[in-house]
Amino acid sequence: MAEIIVGPGNQPGPSMFDDTIGNNLPGIITASTDQLFAMARKSSLWTLSFGLACCAIEMMSTYMAHYDFDRFGVVTWPSPRQADVMIVSGTVVKKMAEPIRLLYEQMPEPKWVIAMGSCATNGGPYYRSYSVVMGVDHIVPVDVYVPGCPPRPEALLYGIIKLQEKIMRDAKK
Repeated sequence: MAEIIVGPGNQPGPSMFDDTIGNNLPGIITASTDQLFAMARKSSLWTLSFGLACCAIEMMSTYMAHYDFDRFGVVTWPSPRQADVMIVSGTVVKKMAEPIRLLYEQMPEPKWVIAMGSCATNGGPYYRSYSVVMGVDHIVPVDVYVPGCPPRPEALLYGIIKLQEKIMRDAKK
């Protein structure tokens, strides 16, 4: 009969908790409540998507499997009362200015706005038109501008990452 040799097998790695209890770590990790709340906020952004033109198609594609906004904690939300990020994508005409402002005012604090595309940023090819607003920043304060006509989904993804960095940076002040 063959002899059975028992090895150590799969052993779990050292636990950070055990290292902390044993005072093996050099310091203690501290954070303010503002920083902890900011970490939670940046990882759970609920967007009120306001698609007005061709940029909306690119915005919608960032929620699909290839780009997958869900992995960043970004979830679309149809109600402004629970959303904390407004993404304005497309041409903002003067007729839509008041509904955009009303939806922004219904959002709870803290709230952020992303202007997506050259139309939402500065009027785009319709610059100086009688019916187009020269950028959504004339209506609501904008935190992140995503340039392009229309911007690629990667650009909006980068804009979300920049917004997350802004949220963390604002918490440290």
